[in-house]
Amino acid sequence: MLRARDAMDRAYAQPLDIPALAAIAHTSPAHFIRTFRATFGETPHRYLQRRRVERSMAMLRETDTSVTDICLAVGFTSVGTFSRTFREIVGESPSAYRAKYRETAVPPASAPTCFVKAWNRPRQKRAVSDKP
Repeated sequence: MLRARDAMDRAYAQPLDIPALAAIAHTSPAHFIRTFRATFGETPHRYLQRRRVERSMAMLRETDTSVTDICLAVGFTSVGTFSRTFREIVGESPSAYRAKYRETAVPPASAPTCFVKAWNRPRQKRAVSDKP
């Protein structure tokens, strides 16, 4: 399971499917989904979506790249799907998130990176669909 999760962390922008990830974990696809959910508390699809949204949040804060380019860079193939998923996880649209962050941005603090990442991690307000 750790190898499969590491593969998702490394290649989040690539098109990953359950059979390929199950092969990395040396399990069947159905057993992989059940075991991944029991181990990490969320399905592989949901984990991958969250990783992509976390990366897009960083890109929205740190770059002037367009939302469409960020959408494609993090592995989504549709801006509509990206915006809907982003809104489900973060609670606002990518453009609103960028505007809000720029209004409230403070100079970088001398806090350790792990605290900054934890602070910027999306807080899920409601369930996200678990479609594969």
